Amino acid sequence: MKKRVVAILLLVALFHLAAGAQRPDMEIERGQKRIDIPFSYTNGFIIVNVIFDDFLPLQFIFDTGAEYTILSKREITDFLRIDYQRRLPIMGADLSTELYAYLAQGINLQLGDIKAVNRSVLVLEEDYFHFEEFTGVNVQGILGSDFFRRFIVQIDYRRGVISLHDPQHFELPGKGYQELPIEIERGKPYLLATVNFHPDTAIQVRLLLDTGAGLALLLHTDTHPGLKLPDRVIPSNLGAGLGGFLRGYMGRIQKLDVGPFVFNEVTAQFQKLPEGLDTARIAFNRNGIVGNEVLGRFTLILDYMKGRAYVEPNRFFKDKFTHDRSGLLLAATGLQLNEFLVYGVVPGSPAYQAGLRIGDEVTAINGLPAAFFNLASISRQLRKQVGKKVSLRISRGDTKMRFTFQLRELI
Repeated sequence: MKKRVVAILLLVALFHLAAGAQRPDMEIERGQKRIDIPFSYTNGFIIVNVIFDDFLPLQFIFDTGAEYTILSKREITDFLRIDYQRRLPIMGADLSTELYAYLAQGINLQLGDIKAVNRSVLVLEEDYFHFEEFTGVNVQGILGSDFFRRFIVQIDYRRGVISLHDPQHFELPGKGYQELPIEIERGKPYLLATVNFHPDTAIQVRLLLDTGAGLALLLHTDTHPGLKLPDRVIPSNLGAGLGGFLRGYMGRIQKLDVGPFVFNEVTAQFQKLPEGLDTARIAFNRNGIVGNEVLGRFTLILDYMKGRAYVEPNRFFKDKFTHDRSGLLLAATGLQLNEFLVYGVVPGSPAYQAGLRIGDEVTAINGLPAAFFNLASISRQLRKQVGKKVSLRISRGDTKMRFTFQLRELI
C-alpha cells in the first residue's frame, strides 16, 4: 500500500496570538540535560505516547511539519468537560474548504519525563483525519513543534528514540554528522535541496522538513516552472488530510540532493495547488515536503533556536525507494484495525486487471486470515519483488471471491 502524507493545513485566525501569549512551563526533573523518549515507527509515521491532561494515555504523531498540537477526537475533551475558548476556521485538504476547530487552553501534556502545563491545543470539531484508517494504529492527534521546539531535538530512526536536549548543555555532534542549514518559519523547519528529473534539469527547491509525512517527497508542481510531472506517473490519493483526500500523482525523480547526500530514483508525489490560492497568506512559501522515507535514513538533529540541522546516515541510507506494486489502496477498520477495505484501485494495475474493486473487503492474504496482519505488514507484502504472486480472498457483499495477480512496477 502506498505511503501517505497526513497533511496539516491550519489557517487559524488569531490562534497564534493566543498560543504566543501564554508562555507555558515545562516540568522537568532538575539536572536533566537530555530526555529520551521511545517511539514506534508505523507505516512511515513516528508515534509517541502522551498523557493528556494528567489522565488519558493517548498516541500522537510527532510532527515537525505542524506548528501546533492538535487533538483529532473531540469526544475526549467533551468527556473531560474542558471549556472551549473559541471556534476557529481551518483549511481543508483541498485548500479551499473551510472546516472548524476549537481552542482549548490550560491543558497538561506529558511526554516521557517532560510535562508541559497550561498548554493550548486545537480540538477538531470533527475527526477530519481518520488517522487510524490510514496508519493502521490508533492515533488521537498530532504533537506539534509548540511542544518541543525550545529543545534541541534528536530523532534516531534506527533505535526508535527521540532525545530532547537542553540547549545550554548541548555539545555539537561528532564528525559523522553533516550540518545542513535550515530556516525556521513559524516553528517549522525548511531546507534547500536540488531535484533532477533529467541529468540536465537541476532545480533548487525549498522543502518543509516534515516528520508527520509518511512519504519520501511531495512536490507542488505549480510552484516552479521546472516542476513538471515525470513521463511515467499514476493517479494517486496522496493521503488523508483535513476533510478529504489529497489527490495528485505518484512517480519518480532521477535524483534528490540534500546537502552532500545524493539519492537516486526517489519516489515522489506531485500535487497542483488550487488556482487563485493566496500561498503567502497560508505560509505555503515552499515547493514541497521531504518526509520520513528520506529522513528515516539518518539520525536527525534539529536546533530550532540557531536554525541548524545535523544528519548522520544510518543503516537504512542505501535502501532503494520502493513503492506499492499492486495498485491497491487499503484502509484499516474494525475495533482491532485488522479488517481491510479497498478504497481505491489504480487503473491498469495488477489488482485492477485482476478484477478488484472499491468496497471489496480483504479476508485472507496468501492463505492467511487478514486478522493476522496489520496495515504495515500488508504494505510490505504488496511491495515485494516484481513477479511475486499475491493471492487474496475477498468479500464483495454476500459473495466470496478469490483473486491472484503478480506484482509489477507501476512507476
